[in-house]
Amino acid sequence: MKLKYPIAALVILFGGLSSAQAQKKTYLETLASPNQWVDSVFNKLNKRQKIAQMFFVRAHTDMGKVYEDSIGRVIKKEKIGGLVFFQGGPVRQAVLTNQYQSLARVPLLITSDGEWGLGMRLDSTISYPYQMALGAIQDKQLIYKMGLEVAKDYKRIGMHMNLAPDVDVNNNAKNPVINFRSFGENKYNVTAKASAYMKGMQDGGLLVSLKHFPGHGDTDVDSHYDLPKLPFTKARLDSLEIYPFRELIKEGAAGVMIAHMNIPALDNTPNMPSTLSKPIVTGILKEELGFKGIIISDAMGMKGVVKYFKDGEADVMGIIAGNDILELSENSARAIKLVRKAVREGRISMDRIDESVKKILTAKYWAGLNVKDTVNEQHVFSEVNRLESQALLQQLADASMTVLRGKQFLKTLSAEKRTIIISIGTPNVTTFQKDLATYYKNSVFYTLDKNANANAIAKVTREISGFDQVIIGIHDARNRPGNGMVLTADLKMFIKDMADKNAVFALFANPYNMSTLPGLENSKGLIVAYQKEDFMQRAAASVLKNQFVPSGKLPVTVSAAFKYGDGE
Repeated sequence: MKLKYPIAALVILFGGLSSAQAQKKTYLETLASPNQWVDSVFNKLNKRQKIAQMFFVRAHTDMGKVYEDSIGRVIKKEKIGGLVFFQGGPVRQAVLTNQYQSLARVPLLITSDGEWGLGMRLDSTISYPYQMALGAIQDKQLIYKMGLEVAKDYKRIGMHMNLAPDVDVNNNAKNPVINFRSFGENKYNVTAKASAYMKGMQDGGLLVSLKHFPGHGDTDVDSHYDLPKLPFTKARLDSLEIYPFRELIKEGAAGVMIAHMNIPALDNTPNMPSTLSKPIVTGILKEELGFKGIIISDAMGMKGVVKYFKDGEADVMGIIAGNDILELSENSARAIKLVRKAVREGRISMDRIDESVKKILTAKYWAGLNVKDTVNEQHVFSEVNRLESQALLQQLADASMTVLRGKQFLKTLSAEKRTIIISIGTPNVTTFQKDLATYYKNSVFYTLDKNANANAIAKVTREISGFDQVIIGIHDARNRPGNGMVLTADLKMFIKDMADKNAVFALFANPYNMSTLPGLENSKGLIVAYQKEDFMQRAAASVLKNQFVPSGKLPVTVSAAFKYGDGE
């Protein structure tokens, strides 16, 4: 029998996707097709109920029963479209989701911020590396796999949309709100890594939301607390900030989140946040970029949006601008009333509302909410902490390891020599030290807390002369690896001295912090490990045990000595 296609062609045609992925339409394809379920639900909604579908409110499972019941009443009374879950735990969220869905006449679309997976919001779940570390990884397939795993986790506890990835190009080292949440400063690298993550999630059956349009990477103001201003020309914004959004929209992104930023080159109305700007949301995103998917506002209670547009006016303007979902309104009941009033007054057409409602209902259909189901409340913990997820987490950490100095010198470190292993920035012996001790059998540990003074440092310094090799971990013990890691002046001087004396360093912190640690550029060996977590400490230890060849590249420029793309 002669095959119509050679075997290799069949593998290419069918080997890359599961049968379910191959058969399922994308959200955008679903949106473009007639849909009986969407039409039947839509036709049963009155004007007020249609408007309510556009509002998504905050939910928690760590704030007690009174709070949980209050959200239940909002769902039942206001008939809102969805929820954005924040802090809590996965089992509690699965149980509460079932309760909330049972109260909803139209099924709720459930979302949360999960830039690094469920662990961004929920306890006892996996936190994957921050996007800054992922920006260092050269194997995009690993990031795609992470997207698939995140989708499994979300769906397992009854969520349908991840408000991620962050596609901001972080070209301002002082950025207080994006920073380590970005894949880095290079628009091509950001786009490639975000594409892999987005496609993994979407192929896994999860809706996504690229954020924060048109680009929050070059700000030094946090829009949670004030309205950032972008003073750039439209040409600059088109060529840099908007670039990842444009490319990923072409690649089929289901959703985009709008930032709260004042951008005079795109809309010169005084103090106008991009979220409320029709020229930006409709004019640029929908018309210029041709985006057909779902448009989500950033949180509508943030000072960046309500500072100048108070008492619910921001909600009305957000809908006029072209947003489909308004998340976390200061007062959703008030907002719904004000939008109804705006419709009566002719400020908003029902066509504008209907367009958004159909997008939201189609998202619910695509997520499987057309079939009544409940979240299985058994074995939730084990099923969002899968062995394959843990293995991938370590693979990602290993792949991010970036050697900026001394790749060859690191190979000369000997397991037999007397080795002193020092951790700076923490009072406790670290995973990094313990892991290294399994290889460097003839080793001793010392720790120097971030507040260590000259006397404490002198005690360690006196011991160093008795050792052949010095390995130093620099640890940022804060919950989030931002700029401004605090170390005493004496510790910084100690680091500089050790760099001159052939010490090898591993930095468990945001790489931008290297600009405040003079001397590292002279070190014989320097590994950037991006954050404090144990998986990063194990990865750096593995480099120093010669267990794999590090391949990471620095995703940002820190100084003249440490530039974007560096990595030996």
